Formats: sequence, structure tokens, C-alpha cells
Amino acid sequence: MRTAEQHLARALELVTPLPAQDVPLAEALGRVTSAPVLARVAAPAFDNSAMDGYAVRAADLAGAREDAPLTLTVTGRALAGHPSPVAVTPGTAVRIMTGAPVPPGADAVVAQEDVVAHEQGEAQTPHLTATFGAPVTPGRHIRREGEDIRPGDQVLPAGVTLAARHVAAAAAAGIGRVEVIPRARVGYLVTGDELVEPGQPLGPGQIHDSNATYLHAALTALGAEPVALGRVGDSPDAVRAALLAARVHLLVTTGGASVGEHDPVKAGLPEVEFVTVAMQPGKPQGLGRLDGTPLVCLPGNPVAVAVSVEAFVAPLVRALQGMPEPVWEPARAAVAWSCPPGREQFVPVVVGQDGVAPATSGGSGSHLAARLAVATALARVPAAVDAVEPGDTVLVRRFTV
Repeated sequence: MRTAEQHLARALELVTPLPAQDVPLAEALGRVTSAPVLARVAAPAFDNSAMDGYAVRAADLAGAREDAPLTLTVTGRALAGHPSPVAVTPGTAVRIMTGAPVPPGADAVVAQEDVVAHEQGEAQTPHLTATFGAPVTPGRHIRREGEDIRPGDQVLPAGVTLAARHVAAAAAAGIGRVEVIPRARVGYLVTGDELVEPGQPLGPGQIHDSNATYLHAALTALGAEPVALGRVGDSPDAVRAALLAARVHLLVTTGGASVGEHDPVKAGLPEVEFVTVAMQPGKPQGLGRLDGTPLVCLPGNPVAVAVSVEAFVAPLVRALQGMPEPVWEPARAAVAWSCPPGREQFVPVVVGQDGVAPATSGGSGSHLAARLAVATALARVPAAVDAVEPGDTVLVRRFTV
């Protein structure tokens, strides 16, 4: 019997990160950068106004006072995407909007609320003037070219899982494509003659199949591309044929991997190593390769599947996709509960202000699938611990899927 840590180490030996691919930025969300992302342009790309107001020469307003204002002639208008056709010259100003390029000759912007504008002249030839009651310092309300980032600067390092804020930063730096590690294609196969599609009526001895639904959702949440390989019942030949036909990066099966008389996965896959792992739930496990593809064989009970995905499948998917592994953190037990002798316990728990507590009175029973919805995390209790008491420290990790 091996420990969960030993089994995970053996599993990780089966996979290496997928080769990088160049993808459009719009398709990169959730992927991991495989190389540093460098800016192609400066951001901002040009000096622009941070305010709606007037672009001026600071020297023209050096003597402006509230009781002795100065007036400038407004000779042009600058809008975002529409630069002023005229420069700012001594004694003039240009009306400017937020984001508009600062006109040549201007070295400051005065906010419109600090300016009194007047329309003067004859009706046929009106002209606008602007009166200022205070001086302005050079650079006021101007966003300088490249103050955020310059061409060649690093926007993102390698190894970043791209969130919305990351792709926005890359777009602002003129980047249209990025090198990322692609989504892993993960084929999953659920066995069991007793399984019925959710929502369909149950016959004698039948149960609804929650494993296929869970695996599809969990793999999607991990950023992988789930590939359903069907529900093949308890035929060893059908199990093997379905797995060999898959064109994926990783294979996952549920059920039929224990020591019973009708274990189709174990019977159909002689090249796979089936072992017992000192954990509860999830004791029967299988690892190997099928025609070169890494293969993980999980038990069939729903909570055992969920725990095994968190403990083994998720780390494999993250390793394929170049993603870091979340850490297990210490937490205080709020209540007492019993533990299986000699096996590390993985308990679905609720994290509260007083600490963590098992999500159900049934503890980590592998059949309590409906109760998984109550849990917010998993707690790990070492194999040497027979019971957890209030105040004890356990390792906890929020569900990652």
C-alpha cells in the first residue's frame, strides 16, 4: 500500500507540460504563458489629456490670479482619436477632451471646471476665449507617452495563468497573439451497468450517473477540454476499445478498478498498475499508459471520484497545462470527528468562522454524493491520527473544481 503523496508522485511522472502554441489574445484566457510577453508599443502611445479642459502653455498663465485672471484665445479642438489641427502658440489655448493627444506647443492642461469660457465677436465670425484665474504647472493633467510601459518592456512573465486583467494589459501594449500552453484534452470513461442518465427513471438496482457530469464539469473548471468517451457498462473489451480510440493527452476512468469479480477496467487493461492507496475515500487506484497516453483509473463511488480528482487528476491536468499547484493550508478543527486507522483521510468540510467541520455527519463516506454541495473544501488528516479534536490543526484546501 502506498501513500497518497507517493501515488501523486508516480502519477506526475507520467506527464510533462504540453508544447506551447501561438494563439490570438482573444483565445488565451485561462491559459498559461510559456514565454515572457513583451510590449510592442508604448502605453500611452502619445502624450494625452487626463481631463476635459484646455491645453495651454504654462508660461502664458504664470501671472494669472483669481483677482487678476488672464484670457487666452481658443483656436482649436482636440478629441480622442481626432488631434487638434493647430498648435498652441503664445496667447492661445486648444479645447481638449480626455484621451485626446496634447497639441504641439502645449505643456499643461487646465480642467474645464477651472476655466470660464466666453463666445465673443460678431455673430458671423464668433470666436471663443477662455479665462484662467490661477497659474498651472508644466505637465499638469498630461499622461506622458510610455509612462505605463515602453516597447520591449515585459508585460507578463512566463508561467502566468491569464485572467481578464492580464489580457487587457497585453492588448494595451499592442500584443495581438501570445505563446501559451494549450488546453489539455482529457478523455473520461465511466463504467457500470447500473448507471442511468440523470433525469431518467430508475429501474431495479440502478442509480443515476453523477460521475460523468462531475468529470465534465471538473475538467472544464480546470481549463481542460473534456472528451466524453461514453458509458460502456461492464465490458472489459468495450472499455479497452473506447480508451484506445481516444485522441487525448490524458485518460481517466471511473469504476471497475477494485478487487471485485466484475471489474472491467482492471480486466481490460493488463498494462496498468492497480494499487491500494492509504487514503479514505479513494483506496483503489490505477496508473499507467495505454498506447503511450497517461491513464488514471479511479474508483467508482462519487465522493471517491471527487476526492481523487482533487488529489490526483487535477494536479496532472495542471502539470500538463503548466499551472501551479494550489497549497494545502493549516486550519483549526471546529468539531471532533473520527478517522480511519492507518489511512490518510480526505474529508469534505465546511469552512466557518470557528474553523472547519465535516460537511455531513457521514464524514467522508464515498457514497454521499448529494452532500458534496454542502462542502466548501477538503481537509486532510494524517494516517497516524485516529481522531480529530476541536482545536486540532488539519490541512485544508478550497475545492479547485
